[in-house]
Amino acid sequence: MTQKILITGGAGFIASSVAEKLAEQPQNHIVIVDDLSTGSLDKIPNSKHDNIRFVKADVNVFEDISNIFFSFQPDYVFHYAAVVGVKRTLDNPVKVLNDVVGIKNILNLSKSTGVKRVFYSSSSEVYGEPVELPQHEETTPLNSRLPYAIVKNIGEAYLKAYKQEFGLDYTIFRFFNTYGPKQSKDFVISKFINRSLKNKDIEVFGDGKQTRTFCFVDDNVQATVNSFNKNMVVNDVVNIGSDVEMTILDLAKTIIQLTNSKSKIVHLPPLPEGDMTRRRPDATKMKKLLQKSFLPLDEGLKKILNDTRFILKD
Repeated sequence: MTQKILITGGAGFIASSVAEKLAEQPQNHIVIVDDLSTGSLDKIPNSKHDNIRFVKADVNVFEDISNIFFSFQPDYVFHYAAVVGVKRTLDNPVKVLNDVVGIKNILNLSKSTGVKRVFYSSSSEVYGEPVELPQHEETTPLNSRLPYAIVKNIGEAYLKAYKQEFGLDYTIFRFFNTYGPKQSKDFVISKFINRSLKNKDIEVFGDGKQTRTFCFVDDNVQATVNSFNKNMVVNDVVNIGSDVEMTILDLAKTIIQLTNSKSKIVHLPPLPEGDMTRRRPDATKMKKLLQKSFLPLDEGLKKILNDTRFILKD
């Protein structure tokens, strides 16, 4: 039975990887939508089943996205389109806030065209500074003031409201740091690898003691696709990320060691905002979805270094 799936932001790092995984099942017919403001055509996968199509469009423009909905009539939507990246979101707060328009467009069109379920990419940023660790989907307050986090939180609220009023099913993925070969070079792991391979200084904000957990993209994708295939986490929220915490300083040292780099670690002034002190999800639901162990960080880093798609760029 054919399943029609719309993936917004599908020329981005994680969404294109989701498309690639879903396309392995020939019954899935996928339309990728992206305005290419940060996504890249190079990331859109080729499918041996010829079941992926790309349309350039902006989900924040109703006319653009409505034409796609009415012509394709998707059964499921993965809404991943958004302005992302700490520096980019801090530098462009109005553009970030405008993504609320895209969320409303997607949900209004989904409930009007018979979409069965919307999968939404939220973020660990909604938690703000941690008041408890690990950060649990139900018990940890959502308290960030940053526009990016506010928009993600609003998106979550819209999904829950549309379920209550219109019966539109949803799944909310709160992504913690995900990394992999196709990631843009302005994210921490890809940036550190890029600089270490060129023996350039690796810049760390503040003392580098802020912690993160790092989830290899294959684990992220397997968990989210399992949610789709196995009808799990319906009308619920799940943290998508590893629960192994590491300081940014130790991450830099690990990458320097793995690459046999001559890079030196240079400390910059702390960011005025947006660089949370700690991040560690409660991964109980994630582990049920993944149904295997997380890929250890050093193995994930080696996969990037051995991947021909990882091309050095300044």
